[in-house]
Order: sequence, then C-alpha cells, then structure tokens
Amino acid sequence: MASWKLTGFGRKPWIEAALARQEERLDWDPEIVLTGFEIAEDKPDDWRLDAYLPRNPSKADRAAIAALFAGDAPDFTVEKLPETDWLTESQRGLDPIRAGRFHVHTPDHDPDPEAVNFVIPAAQAFGTGHHETTAGCLALLDAMKRSGVVARDVADIGTGTGLLAFAARALWPRADFTATDIDPVCLGVIEENARQNDIPLGASAGEVLPVIAPGIDDPAILVRAPYDLLIANILAQPLIDLAPDFARVTAPRANVLLAGLLETQEAAVRRAYRWHGFRLAGRLVKGDWSILWLRKRG
Repeated sequence: MASWKLTGFGRKPWIEAALARQEERLDWDPEIVLTGFEIAEDKPDDWRLDAYLPRNPSKADRAAIAALFAGDAPDFTVEKLPETDWLTESQRGLDPIRAGRFHVHTPDHDPDPEAVNFVIPAAQAFGTGHHETTAGCLALLDAMKRSGVVARDVADIGTGTGLLAFAARALWPRADFTATDIDPVCLGVIEENARQNDIPLGASAGEVLPVIAPGIDDPAILVRAPYDLLIANILAQPLIDLAPDFARVTAPRANVLLAGLLETQEAAVRRAYRWHGFRLAGRLVKGDWSILWLRKRG
C-alpha cells in the first residue's frame, strides 16, 4: 500500500502547540502520524511538521490536521512515498536525545556506550523523548536520583510509549512500576518498546505493569498505592484536575514529576498542588515548557 506525507513549515511554538493539541484529541485518527522538528541547528525556531498517512489524504484528513493550528494552518505540500517507506521517513531529522544519563534514539541511530540507552521509534504514541517535556522529565528523573531520592513504588500516568517508566526502572531497578494510559493503542506500543529495550513486563518488583485506564480510579492502579514517585507528562488542565487524586494515591514525602504545561500555565498548576500539600523541589524550563518536581508534605 502506498503512503503519503504532508509537509508544512512554521515557527517552533506554533508547531509544538499543534502537536500538543493532537495529543489532547481522544478522537484522533491513529493512522495519521505527526512529527515536528527543527529545520537546521542555526535556526532553532524554524520548524517543520510532517504528517504521514497510509492513504491519499482526503479533505477530512487535511481539515483535521489544519484544525490543530490556532488561526491559519501552514500551506502543506503533499508527497506520495514509496511503499512501506513512511516509517523511515517519519524518523528522518530526529537526532538522538541526551537528557541526564539517558540517550534516546530511533532504531536507525546507534546507542551511546557512555549512557543509558533507549530505542524508541518516532512514529508511535506521544513520548519518544524528542518533545521538550519528555526530555525534561528524563533530566529531572536523573537529578532526583543524583540527589538521593529513593523510589520503591512508581506510577507513570499517561505513559505513551512507556519511556519514562523505563527510565525510572533504570534508576531504581528493584521498585514496582505501573505505567498507565487512557489510549488502548499504547498497550501494544509499550509491549513492543519493552521487547526492544529488554524491559520485563509484569507485576513483580523490577517489572513494569502496563494498565489502560482513564485517570487513576482503576483497581489495578489503586491496589498498588501509595506511590512514592508519580510521573505525569500530560497537559496542564488534566494535571490541575488530577491534583486531589494524586494527593490521595501518594505517600507522605512522595516525589511528583509533572510536565506537559507551558511556562505560562505553571502558576495555576503549582497553586492546585500547593493546596493539596505539595511544594516545589525543583523545576526545569525547556523552550516554552515547564517541568516541575514537587514533594509532598510529610
């Protein structure tokens, strides 16, 4: 079957915002895969968005992609790709990411012998490491470990590819790990990425347990509480809405890592968590995005 690609150009915040909106859309067609990246190192604010489809893009396909942009969408060019070439194309331009001790790369790049490596294909669910929020979470997880944080029961809420749960396991290998997402597609993605990265799946210590569930009110999630490390790289409003639930399922002095919020949304998120007993332990700003490390009152 032939594959097709739509390509548009724009400023970095514009394209990143469109990618974030796509992640928020629960009705998004999973056959439309989006990737965004800078055009050249000397022009970090000039970005390109590629959309890959297994069909000639219809008027409805184009409208769905255009609707992700606030205001006018870019002028997209359309290209028919050679058969089965769309996955390779989607990974072009995505260089490996180094965040703390972690090196995240697509299958067409080599591992770094001096780092903790994860291979994550780009054309998957959100969370390949190439978005600034995911890279920021990796860096703060590394900072937590270096500062002496001990984690025994970890939850990654909105895990996407499973990458952040895998990274936490590399830092605290004997802990219990729960990786949850609302999207059923993520289950197969996590299983394949676990296979590629030699991550054992299951409910025992040192294994990662994938759970498909909205929020945290699922027996498989609640039974493993209270968590002493909770990771949530989602979006600002869901983070605010989940603050009381996160307080309920975390232990005293638990560490919470929040991402997916713009720097302009940070005050509202921090206010919601302060009300539930969390205080700022660290923060990182990458581009327009804030990544927050909070600690729960003892």
